[in-house]
Amino acid sequence: MIEAEKTYEHILFEQDGAVAYVTMNRPNKRNALSLAHMQELISCFEEIGEGGDASVVILRGEGPAFCAGHDLSEMIGRDPGFYRHLFDVCCELMETIQEMSQPVIAQVHATATAAGCQLAATCDLVVASEEARFATPGVRIGLFCSTPMVALSRAVGQKKSMEMLLTGEFISAEEARAEGLVNRVVSAEELETETRSVAEKIAEASPLVVGIGKQAFYRQLGMPTEQAYAYTREVMSFNASFADAQEGMSAFLEKRKPEWKGR
Repeated sequence: MIEAEKTYEHILFEQDGAVAYVTMNRPNKRNALSLAHMQELISCFEEIGEGGDASVVILRGEGPAFCAGHDLSEMIGRDPGFYRHLFDVCCELMETIQEMSQPVIAQVHATATAAGCQLAATCDLVVASEEARFATPGVRIGLFCSTPMVALSRAVGQKKSMEMLLTGEFISAEEARAEGLVNRVVSAEELETETRSVAEKIAEASPLVVGIGKQAFYRQLGMPTEQAYAYTREVMSFNASFADAQEGMSAFLEKRKPEWKGR
C-alpha cells in the first residue's frame, strides 16, 4: 500500500513502507535531464533525506529509456553561463544522491547514456534488466562526457571506462556487471521484484547505522590507506556506542530480531 504521494512535473514520487520510489517521467524525451528535471530530482532527494521516513530509495525511469543524458534541445546556442549553471546543477544532483543517508538503488530497465550512465553509476547500487545497455557517447557529438567520467571511472576500471569514453560504444548489462558498474542482472520480468528485494534487505538494518556507513564509505575512498583506517576506526568507535549497535549485538547473542531505536 502506498503511504505517501507527491506531485512533480517531471518525476513521480511514491513511498511503499520503508522504500521510496523516484521515477523519472519524461518518456517522450527518454527521461533526458533538463535543468528543470534535475532540479526536481534534487528537491525530491533532499526531502527524502531530511524526512527520514524512507530507509531506501529506488530510482527508475518511465518509457523506452532509463535516462538519455542531458536534454540537448536546451543546449543549442546558449551562453557559457548557462552551460556552467547546467553542469553545476548536474554535479549537485550526483552529490545529493551520494550525500543523503538513504542508499539509492538504480533500477535500470533499458538504456542509460551519458549523464544517464553517470546517474546510474552515482547510485549506491544498480540492478539492471538483461535488456539494459550503458554508454558515454558524448565524444560522438563533440561533447566529451567529462562529468559522467567522474562517476564512471570510480565504478569501472581505468581501461574500460576510458574505452567507453573514447569510443562511445554501448556495453551490455552483463558486461556492465562484469566491469563493476552493475550489481545484479535479471530478466525484464524480474527487475522490479529483484530491486525491491534488495531494498527490503537493506531496510532490515538500522537506518541510522546504514546512513553512517554510506557516508563513511564515500569519504574513505579517496584517502590513503593509513588515513582511511584512522578515519574509519573513529567512525566505528562512535557507532559502537549507539543504542542501535548495542541492541543489534545483544539481539545477535540472544538469537532474536533487533528492535532499532534510531539512536
